[in-house]
Amino acid sequence: MPNVRIRLRRLGPMALVALALLIAGCTPQAVTSQGRQIQNLYDIMFIVAAAIFFLVEGLIVYAVLRYRRRPNQTELPVQTHGNNLLEVVWTIVPLVLVMILFFLSWQTLNSVDATNLNNVRIRADAQRFQWSFDYLSQDGQTVLFHQIAPEMVVPAGETVHLTLRSADVNHSFYVPQFLFKRDVIPGRENNFDFTVDASLAGQTFRGQCAQLCGTFHDKMLFTVVAMTPANYTAWLNQQIASASPAPGAGASPGASNGPPPSGSAPQPSASAGSGPGNAATIEIAAQNIAFDKTTLTAPANTPFTLRFTNNDAGVPHDVVIHNGTSTSDPPLFEGEIFTGVGSRDYQVPALKAGTYAFSCKVHPTMTGTLTVQ
Repeated sequence: MPNVRIRLRRLGPMALVALALLIAGCTPQAVTSQGRQIQNLYDIMFIVAAAIFFLVEGLIVYAVLRYRRRPNQTELPVQTHGNNLLEVVWTIVPLVLVMILFFLSWQTLNSVDATNLNNVRIRADAQRFQWSFDYLSQDGQTVLFHQIAPEMVVPAGETVHLTLRSADVNHSFYVPQFLFKRDVIPGRENNFDFTVDASLAGQTFRGQCAQLCGTFHDKMLFTVVAMTPANYTAWLNQQIASASPAPGAGASPGASNGPPPSGSAPQPSASAGSGPGNAATIEIAAQNIAFDKTTLTAPANTPFTLRFTNNDAGVPHDVVIHNGTSTSDPPLFEGEIFTGVGSRDYQVPALKAGTYAFSCKVHPTMTGTLTVQ
């Protein structure tokens, strides 16, 4: 047993070194120009910390070996008290290192925090437990397209100015490969710029809320989709066009269905009017960010009532019926988005016989199949 303990003590410094190298190797590869600046600062600090570690550990090992007691030694060696040169060195050297690291950190922080309002402008709204994104005009006031989906589309190679807002509690915008996190605080707008590398167009990066915000905090995920500037412009124009209402509908261009502002009463959906009293009623509920049924059956060529119950307290849901068997197909019907707990009766117009996909617009992972026969 004593030999085992000695070996473990000797392995201690080696284990620390291995752990430090493992942590360094686990750092995500930066995908933005701002992230690379943070990565460079981290590398410098890691090199300095590793050099100090090896120096200190090396001196400890040297002292243990050089001044260990020999079998023939019976008296204490000459005791040395104080060394002015050593005291000056171990005071000046750390002071210089701290000043250098402070300057580098200050320079990196100023660069990463620098913003330019002339860039592509997007606003991210955090609300338990979802993200929505507004694509803004250059003045930052006009919403070109409101996207209630767990993804944010950005042009690669162009700087994006992102504004963060919260409608309820503290959240946090975090994309690991950005090497950057910023809190989303109620009553305050935080913002920052980022530029995804142009060579990474076509790639997707995962993001999440990194601030514990409630029961379904783990569901508050999103992705950042990078496109070439040309594809991004085409995508945005397509979204604006598809979200524009038909002439005479009375809505402003670029508007799309979304949850009502925090604290306001739910407004009736344009597609959820009063239906015939003898319409068939189909029931479905949402709980724990999932539908309680993944298959529904409805009569063909006859309007019916879809009674939707939202059992997730504080979480918005709805039901969207798509014109096809995939949730990527355009919607045929969109029910009112409302925050639970509560119920709504959606009046669905007559559908032709066939199979249709349905989903929740706020949480696209919630899906099912509607069979009309």
